[in-house]
Parts: sequence; C-alpha cells; structure tokens
Amino acid sequence: MIPDRSLEVLRAIVQDFITSNQPVGSKALLDRHPLGVSAATIRNDMALLEEEELIIAPHTSAGRVPTEKGYRLFVDQLGEVKPLTNPERNAIEVFMAAGLDLDDIVQRTARTLAQLTNTLALVQYPSLGHASVRHIELLPLGNSRVLMMLITDSGRIQQQQLEVEIDPEDSLIQDLRGRLNGLLSNSQLSQVSDVLKDLESQFSPSDRHFIMQVTSSLQKLVDANRQEKVVVAGAANLVKRDADFAGELSTVLEAIEEQVVLLRLLDELEVDQHGVGLKIGSEIGLVGINHTAMMASGYQNRGTEVAKLGILGPTRMDYSSNIASVRAVARYLTKLTER
Repeated sequence: MIPDRSLEVLRAIVQDFITSNQPVGSKALLDRHPLGVSAATIRNDMALLEEEELIIAPHTSAGRVPTEKGYRLFVDQLGEVKPLTNPERNAIEVFMAAGLDLDDIVQRTARTLAQLTNTLALVQYPSLGHASVRHIELLPLGNSRVLMMLITDSGRIQQQQLEVEIDPEDSLIQDLRGRLNGLLSNSQLSQVSDVLKDLESQFSPSDRHFIMQVTSSLQKLVDANRQEKVVVAGAANLVKRDADFAGELSTVLEAIEEQVVLLRLLDELEVDQHGVGLKIGSEIGLVGINHTAMMASGYQNRGTEVAKLGILGPTRMDYSSNIASVRAVARYLTKLTER
C-alpha cells in the first residue's frame, strides 16, 4: 500500500516528466508543487517509489522518471480528467459537423483527434452487424446508365453507376425502387442477401437481366461494409516524438500498417472508470513496444456501440487531457451518426 503522500509525489513526478521530458529531482518537486514537506521527506518518498518500481533513475543523476507501472498507478489514481475548453469543444463540433457523409465524417474525426492529442488517431468504421438499410435510390442517367445509392442508418452513402444494355422504363425503375425499399428498409445489412434471393423471380423474364444487375451491384455495396476498417491520422506526430519511443518507433509504425492488428487492439480495450479503455507499454501485448500507450472509447448508434475510436502515442503523454479528448470526440461522433 503506497501512502497518500507518496502518491502525491508520484503524481508530481509524472506530471513534471510529461511536461519537461527531463528526470525530476526532489528540489524541482519542492519548487513546483506545494507538497508541504522537507526535501529529505521527498527523497524518502522517492526512495519508496523506486523500491516499488514506480520510478527509476535513467542515469546517475538525482532525477527520476516514471516506469510503466508508475504510469499505470498514476492513471488509476487520476481523480479528475482535465475538461476541454469551450473553444476546443466548438472547434470539434464545427469541423466534424461539416462532414458530407460517413466517409468524410470518419476522416474528419481522425484528423480532429490527432490534432487535439498530438498522437496517432484511430477511428473504426461502424461494423456490419449493427448497420441497417435506411434507403435505396435508383436514378436513370440516360445513355444506358443507372445510378444506385445505398444509404445506411450510420449515415454512410455509397453509390455505383450501372452500365445496362437498354435504358429501363421509368416505371420499372420506380417499381424496383419501391420493392427494394419496402423489403429492405430498416433491415440489417447482414440480411440483405437473403431478402434479394427471390426478388428476380417477381419480375417478367424480359426485365430479369436488369433486375439481376441491380441486385448484384447492391450486394457488392453491402459487402463493402463487411470489410472491417480503421482510418488513421497523425503518423507524423509519432515521428516528431521519436525519442519518446526509445528506439521502438519503427516497430510501432510497422504495427499500425496492419489493419488486423489495429482492429484487434481496439477490440481488446475495455472501458475503465474514466470512460475509456487504456493499455500502457507491455499491456498492449505487442513484442518490442514498451514505450507506447493506447486508449479508446466506443461511439454509438441508437444506443448501441457500433465501433471505437482512440489514440496511440508514447507513454509520456498527457493522460488527463487525452482521455477528455477521446471521450468528447466519441460523443460528437455518436451525435453525427444518429442524425
């Protein structure tokens, strides 16, 4: 059991090291923090923290830096999360709300989060299991072309132009559009294939080739949603902080190139008392990555979590501010996907 005063010293060391990137000594602690004790007492507390492997001396100087275990205890003992300022909140809302469709919104979300946290941002697309059809549109373009649009309840809009042998009659397009929306509106994307299976037989033989083209293209749009995908932004932020990764940056960059790895890491992050999932150093479970931290929070659609977003950066990060940023951006993304 770490005494409360020693925890205060640990908090001060972590905060100062995050700010300065320099080992923290007892004199600096007394100068910067109202700890109300002597330098000798501070040194005793630091000796206890070092014995508990919460801080370490990187070299022979009197300064100390937090260990992975120290960061973990610091976060677990974090009493309050630093709130975002009103200008930050307004900037997030204005920039993200300008998104034209789900793809644009996800890209904007990643850029926003990377800028707020100075880390790598990760935004996962809503999964197929939770997405439903909102509307299907068919528009004749002339010259034997038809535009098909699939709009999901998550706000994603996909479209594809079909090249057909003969321009279909407007009445056929209207009939097919009506049947598709009648059958599929509010259906989960995972159910589309079964619903479309018998649709072709409901039309005359002369129209079935066109119907088959439309249903085949619609299925391709649906299948595109099956691909689990993570958008990343801010890789340059990691490169700028190369020294914080203690020679591990190349391994980190290799890891973020693998979508499967990122998806697994996001899925494994379970929400803690601060409303985010957080792993530090070896907790992430990737070989050769011990100076990296990752946090994430889920965003929702109709009260159900559909995907996650988060950040990845060095263990020397501003945990309090970053937790607030991840939570706030997740809330705004929830609002946008439920519009």
